[in-house]
Amino acid sequence: MDGSNRAKDGTPRIVAMLNQKGGVGKTTSTVNVGAALAEAGMRVLLVDLDPQSNLSLHFGVEATDASITIYDLLLDPDASADDAIVTGRENLAFIPSVTELALVEGELASKPDMQRSLARALAPVLSRFDVVLLDCPPSLGVLTVNALTVAHEVVVPMQAQYLALRGLEKLLSTVHLVSQSLNPQLRVSGILLCMHESQSSHGKAVVDEMRTQLEQYRGSGLPWADCEVLLPPIRRNVKLAEAPSFGQTIFDYAPQCAGAQDYRALAMNLYARWTSSTPAPAPTSALASAPASPPSPAPPPAPVPTSAHGSAAAPTAVPPARVPVPTRSGGISLG
Repeated sequence: MDGSNRAKDGTPRIVAMLNQKGGVGKTTSTVNVGAALAEAGMRVLLVDLDPQSNLSLHFGVEATDASITIYDLLLDPDASADDAIVTGRENLAFIPSVTELALVEGELASKPDMQRSLARALAPVLSRFDVVLLDCPPSLGVLTVNALTVAHEVVVPMQAQYLALRGLEKLLSTVHLVSQSLNPQLRVSGILLCMHESQSSHGKAVVDEMRTQLEQYRGSGLPWADCEVLLPPIRRNVKLAEAPSFGQTIFDYAPQCAGAQDYRALAMNLYARWTSSTPAPAPTSALASAPASPPSPAPPPAPVPTSAHGSAAAPTAVPPARVPVPTRSGGISLG
């Protein structure tokens, strides 16, 4: 790949993988999207901003007392990002986290311009990479705001469930506030469906509602105006859950499984989106040649539920989630 995916200012494309709900596949997606891009020849840096430190376990690494972690980079002005970077695979590096990162919000509170602490910490090493993926914590606190301040775009890993759709409201509100005050270029580029079950009628209804809601904001100028549901969805696959216990990415552990196929195809589609506005030669690497996941066969039409008397019953609907819109005062109201 030729680096045409880089941001307009020449810096690497910085993507915040964000969801305030835990257990949705955020870290798994950060690692395996990064691994797929690295497999294709891109220079990728993963940054673990989650105190649970699960990202490092995908590489069989646990931070020790002697390790330089993201905690040190945020709080110690003398700590070097070069010393914190760990090589995970060819073209794939990461900065580990540590449990003490959970305490960083109180410690950062006394620092001037605390929202830009992460940007300052990463600045010396950004030129070495084509893509930086930020594995955000499952919260919307100071660490997340730091990630949104340095990022160009947000990808939201989530499951196609109604409560997850409602939680998207608060996340978009946070993104909008950060874009107004700290990072005007910030955009929500996509919703990444994880652990997806294509045959679930509830999941289909949630995805349809999500697409309908997003379509209403095309051309609005809001940070999510161009947001799309990313393809392909990541199918539920036990291999994705097993891989971290062996200290491996899905491409090390089961490179031909459904999860590996989906993440390769997703990475290819992300790269295509990033380069669509800049003429560039077609990539000749493994990523360009990776086949997209085979489409699932269309399910048979669901039977129309009937009442006890044989008449058609009212269909079950997913209540619409409210999407935040800006008010004249600059705040957020839920429409």
